[in-house]
Amino acid sequence: MPEELYLERPLFGGSITCTFPSRFQDVSNIRQVPDHQEVFADPGRDESLIFELLDFKHDVGDNGSAAWFLLDLASEQNAEGTTVIEQSGILQADGLCYRNRPAVVTTAVGQMAVSKGRQGREAQNIVRVYLANLRLKEVGTDVLITAYEPILINPLSESASTVSPGLAVPAGQSGCMPMAEVFKLAVSTFKIHDWSLFGVPT
Repeated sequence: MPEELYLERPLFGGSITCTFPSRFQDVSNIRQVPDHQEVFADPGRDESLIFELLDFKHDVGDNGSAAWFLLDLASEQNAEGTTVIEQSGILQADGLCYRNRPAVVTTAVGQMAVSKGRQGREAQNIVRVYLANLRLKEVGTDVLITAYEPILINPLSESASTVSPGLAVPAGQSGCMPMAEVFKLAVSTFKIHDWSLFGVPT
């Protein structure tokens, strides 16, 4: 089986780069995406990878911040049955330094039942969500890298038109890099080239 091709992609006008499989297409070519987000998706597997720049949340502690953002995301999406399966301790990203202060990174993995777009609860899919929070305190920014992997596709979901309903086919069986590995690759290769993106002098 051929090895999956992955590429370094420019994000936010090239101010940031990140590496992940080429099967993930830039969603902004299909629909409008908010300026603070970059969204990539593999419609054939209903998997997605989202990069988001948020104002730094001073009221959220570093320890467990990824789990906090994961639960916040679930609440925003009206998800049900959300559970945090695992979370990391605090890691230091020496490669992401501004004024010699490295970013703080935490990760979390969860599972939730969530509907696509404006579909109702009767069309919920069960998805696994991988979330990394890169805390750039010196520039007042929380970066979120979120990966969505379907576990069970509801026959009523709009996803069922492109992906067979029922249990999702494991990535390995389809010759694809598993989403957990896609997520790790994206987090480990996330590089900031132009800090002026955050409104600070470089």
